[in-house]
Amino acid sequence: MSTSAADHLSPAYPRRAAWGTAPKLRAWQAEALERYQERAAAGERDFLAVATPGAGKTTFALKVAADLLAEGAVRQITVVAPTEHLKTQWADAAARVGIHLDPRFTNAQRAHSADYHGVAMTYAGIAADPELHEQRTREAPTLVILDEIHHGGDARSWGDAIRQAFTPATRRLSLTGTPFRSDSNPIPFVRYEEGDDGIRRSASDYSYGYRNALTDGVVRPVLFMAYGGEMKWRTKAGDEMAARLGEPLTKDLTAQAWRTALDPSGEWVPAVLAAADKRLSEVRRHVPDAGGLVIASNQKNARAYARHLEGITGEKPTVVLSDDAGASERIETFSQGDSRWLVAVRMVSEGVDVPRLSVGVYATSTQTPLFFAQAVGRFVRTRKRGETASIFLPSVTPVLALAAELEAERDHALDRPGPTGEDAIWSPEEDELARANESERVLDSLEPGYEALESSAEFDHVLFDAQQWGMGSEVASEDEAEYLGLPGLLEPDQMTELLRQRQAQQVSRSKQRTAQPQQAGQPIAAHRALQASRKELNKLVAAYAQKNKVPHATVHMDLRRSCGGPALDTATQEQVTARIETIRRWFVGRR
Repeated sequence: MSTSAADHLSPAYPRRAAWGTAPKLRAWQAEALERYQERAAAGERDFLAVATPGAGKTTFALKVAADLLAEGAVRQITVVAPTEHLKTQWADAAARVGIHLDPRFTNAQRAHSADYHGVAMTYAGIAADPELHEQRTREAPTLVILDEIHHGGDARSWGDAIRQAFTPATRRLSLTGTPFRSDSNPIPFVRYEEGDDGIRRSASDYSYGYRNALTDGVVRPVLFMAYGGEMKWRTKAGDEMAARLGEPLTKDLTAQAWRTALDPSGEWVPAVLAAADKRLSEVRRHVPDAGGLVIASNQKNARAYARHLEGITGEKPTVVLSDDAGASERIETFSQGDSRWLVAVRMVSEGVDVPRLSVGVYATSTQTPLFFAQAVGRFVRTRKRGETASIFLPSVTPVLALAAELEAERDHALDRPGPTGEDAIWSPEEDELARANESERVLDSLEPGYEALESSAEFDHVLFDAQQWGMGSEVASEDEAEYLGLPGLLEPDQMTELLRQRQAQQVSRSKQRTAQPQQAGQPIAAHRALQASRKELNKLVAAYAQKNKVPHATVHMDLRRSCGGPALDTATQEQVTARIETIRRWFVGRR
């Protein structure tokens, strides 16, 4: 007969957690705690807290756990996290407030040591033996903390398992920084409410978004550094294709050009990595231990990117290829050190806490909102006010639209079709590495004769606070250097003001170059400046159309109605400039 886990609690570890040694609660955490207590008093067992990555969900959850243990409302704690690394992270954080969790507990043990208040498990571990965890949950009043609850969708092995294992729990606290999934399966223990449009959406009990966290100085502001360039590749039919990354293209051409850019044998990747390392050097002038992370699509690319970085920096980067014990140790060593770069295949994309990460390179073709939000979440965790984050990414509409929507609140919606094929990235039965490699095999099967031929990089623009700055600058130019050299310690309003100054300097230099005669003594034609402005407007229209799911032509027509003037091909420089300024206001909700 199994012995109750709660009976193993040792007098050496008092039920009352030593919360006085923990950090003081932030304002949002205190407010969320009050909301939790109100709902608990009303007899609610479930509570969903949605807070932007880096805001401090762990601290809030552990405060709830400490209070419930002290009150005797629960006698054991079970934390469920997505990865092995996060189990240890949770156990370390809990120990700092006097709650002792066993992150090495296995299903074969059946019961944990008397030294612990409970266990930290992965979703995969629960799914391997849900009956065991159902029994453990029934044996004593239990608080279950479901970290990144969006991993548990119904009709999926993880969702079915946690529903079975934790339905008997006394209390369930669900946490997420990304309250939506890449499919439409309902998430266990989450409440759904139907909107006026007939779509049921997840309803959080407390929500703390990125914009609020940024205003409070809880997270870092993010600079998105977009790079385009010329791409050439050969199709399966043997045809050679060429396109500019960053210009409006069909979905298929965008995917092929994007894949060509990420090919490590081309020039795009080395140029972007070199630019990212320059940015990291600037940040390290103000944040000496600042680190960088490259997120790759697969093992082959990750290793190649690491070789490029070693050649650029003279320092061998840390490479993490899978979610195993060795990978967790390498991440922890990197987190506690001051080396420059970490290269990973997806796994450092959710929950992993490396606060010194300040510069990122999004070198993957994954374009789901969930994965992108998780990836960005690795860089927004702040240690003190003023720290900034910079993420380098390919200038393709799907990614730029996700970056522009960073501050938008999202709900998990049901009753609508979810993506399939390569867009449906969630497969809990496989680990992160297997999913990354499977994604690459899917692409290969779609284009068996595809071959990347060559690529070049071009600094496209900086996206900050849903506005674009520095359009049309060249790689290694004075303009690009100005943006790469932005200080690593700035408040959001200071960053905006400095970007305005950089933009003005760039425009001034552009006018000076235009006014200078060529060697032959002929002035440069004004059409070049107009061409650049039209290009900038088209990119803004493409991103805005993607964001709002409307045709490009509709956006152009709305701009003409708002600003007046003829069609774009006959508009003057002044008229195009007015439309650029107008659509930038639209991006931030100013009509």
